Amino acid sequence: MSEGKAVWWQEMTAEAIVAHAKKDDIALLPIGAIEQHGPHCPCGDDSYNAIGMAEHISRKTGVMLLPCPMYGSHPFHHWGMPGNIPLTYETHIGLITDIVKGATVSGFNKFIILSAHGQVSSTIVAVHKLGLEGIFTLSLHWYDFLRDDKDVLEDWMWHADEAETSVALYLFPQFVDMSKADKGGGEPLVDRKFIIAPGAAPRPGTMYHFEGTFARPEYRELKNGIIGDATKATVEKGEKIVTRLTNHVAELIEDIRQRYEPGVKPLET
Repeated sequence: MSEGKAVWWQEMTAEAIVAHAKKDDIALLPIGAIEQHGPHCPCGDDSYNAIGMAEHISRKTGVMLLPCPMYGSHPFHHWGMPGNIPLTYETHIGLITDIVKGATVSGFNKFIILSAHGQVSSTIVAVHKLGLEGIFTLSLHWYDFLRDDKDVLEDWMWHADEAETSVALYLFPQFVDMSKADKGGGEPLVDRKFIIAPGAAPRPGTMYHFEGTFARPEYRELKNGIIGDATKATVEKGEKIVTRLTNHVAELIEDIRQRYEPGVKPLET
């Protein structure tokens, strides 16, 4: 499919939305968060990343994009940090499930949740609650979906660092001030060798970075809100990351389309 305009739900009439679903009933829900990203990036970084990545995917595939809720859920150590506005897990689970169920009324039957913020604590629960109601839903966090960040980056991704800042420079450079980019700190409560970094492939003896209370609260730990080195960020790195993600998700969307015609509910076949 040739690239066109991103298809945003909120920009269309109800009649046009229903007509779209009859031809293609896959919808992608970008989700992010409101969270500080150091002195150089905006607090809407994760939501802007989700929106920007979603637009690239929609332009390539024509998939419907559901409006992005700006707020998200957060791991415990994010709470209490200035700039952050976290939702409770129950609130966020309800938000995701309500959005998806609402979209089914217009004829959408297959859903992909694209997260640009670490919130598996709510997305995984939401996916399975929707499954219990017969709604086919996939959830992916962009960095873990890639599993190949080190092919582009010097360091593994953590927070407001080389990875996130590179993506921001590519998607919304007008909000990034690289003159304030810096190196950050933060030490885990166990050796890093036991923790899988975001975007890293699992290996023996490691736990996923949200499978434990590995970190102290950020308001006590971080001086500038950065974990990693934001000074290594470049537009070129961001473009490579977004292009790879776009191609992978486009392949996933095409697989769903080949398997299930519009109107077919995969959990009922």
